[in-house]
Order: sequence, then C-alpha cells, then structure tokens
Amino acid sequence: MIDTATAPSHIVITGAAGALGRAVAQHFLDQGARLALIDHQQDRLTDAFPGLDNSQHLLLAGDVTSQAQMQSVAGQILPVFKGVDAVVHIAGGFEMGEPVHALSRASWDRMLNLNAWSFVAVAHAFLPAMIEQQGGKIVAVTAKSASRGVASMAAYCASKSALQRLVEAMAAEAAPHGVQVNSIAPSVLDTPANRQAMPDANPAQWVSTAVAAQTIGFLASPGAAALHGQHLALD
Repeated sequence: MIDTATAPSHIVITGAAGALGRAVAQHFLDQGARLALIDHQQDRLTDAFPGLDNSQHLLLAGDVTSQAQMQSVAGQILPVFKGVDAVVHIAGGFEMGEPVHALSRASWDRMLNLNAWSFVAVAHAFLPAMIEQQGGKIVAVTAKSASRGVASMAAYCASKSALQRLVEAMAAEAAPHGVQVNSIAPSVLDTPANRQAMPDANPAQWVSTAVAAQTIGFLASPGAAALHGQHLALD
C-alpha cells in the first residue's frame, strides 16, 4: 500500500479540461498533489493548464470510451507515478433527446458510451494497479437525475443510473482490496456551458464547481475510508 504519510498524492483526472475538471485539478494542486490530466484533445489540456505541461504533471490525450486508449494512457502514467492514490472520472456527456418512443439508437449508444462504458474502460486501466497496491480511491461523477427518469432525457438519465449501478458493484468488488469506489451526484453544476444553455435559470441555485471539487476531494481522502458505493447528492 502507498504510504500517504510520506509519499505525495498521485491523482488521475479524466475530463480534466472541462469546468469541473479544472476545479478538481486546482483543488488537488493546492494540496501539493501530482496530477495526470486526461482529456480527449491535447490542445484543450494545454489551454486549460498553461505552465503544467513539461513539469512534474502529465497532460495526456485519450478517448475514455476506448479500453485500448485508456490502457495506453495508464501505461504512460503508472511507470512514472509508481502507483495512483485516486482516479477521478469526470468525463461524460449530456444531451436532451427524443421521447422514449422515438429514442434513436445513436443517442442511446452515445450516452451509454460516454457516461457508463467510459467508467468501465477507465477502471479496467487503473483498478488492477490499485488492487495490487492494496489501496486507492475511485470517484465518479453521476447525477441527481440518475434516481428517476425525466422527459426528453431518457438516455442521459439511464446512462447515469447505469453508472451508479457500476459504482456500487465495483465498490463491493474492490472493498476487500482496500479500494473505495463512490460518486458525487450533483443536480445542475454552475458551468459556462450550463449558463449558456439555460440563460433564464438562476445559477445561484446551482452547485458551484468549487464545492463539487471539495466533495470529490473528501471522497479521495482518508476520511472517506468507510464509504463504499455511495452517491453524495449535491443540490
């Protein structure tokens, strides 16, 4: 097991170039952690994190829905970090869609791939190393809307519900190896994209990315050692 009392934290973050990803990265940077930041385009990472490239941190492009690409990314991270203390899986997607009776297979596959299968691909790449070191944290980002269906959001809600079931199942599988798997389940995050998409809404009623990042930080901390398969609702 990694001795967190003497070794710096090594954190992997997917979807790192997004609004929440940047907030989570800053949270861990403020704690002195060493980061491996993953996003689907390298230029998004270098734009989001000027000055972090060519430093002790790793900025890596990869498709989280591809097991092969996640294995490749892990193959670049694990030999350098010599172990990972936490994986924060933020990458995912949202879209409004058709009503259930008119739901397209393309929309269904897109949401399930981005929000559920990506978790499997990322875990496939990093969980075995955590099991070998007998410790680690995996934190996913699910959604409050995973608890029930919403009109014109069927594929999204189903994909986030599937992600929660994956988190719960993996938590039970990983707990005997000293690995905790949990999620945060926010309502609406206060991001530039959401402000643009919902100009008439009141962002004061939304969840700030800073608060979400602090909650993720808690789930990645020793204080969350007794939490397994939980979804902390942020509203």
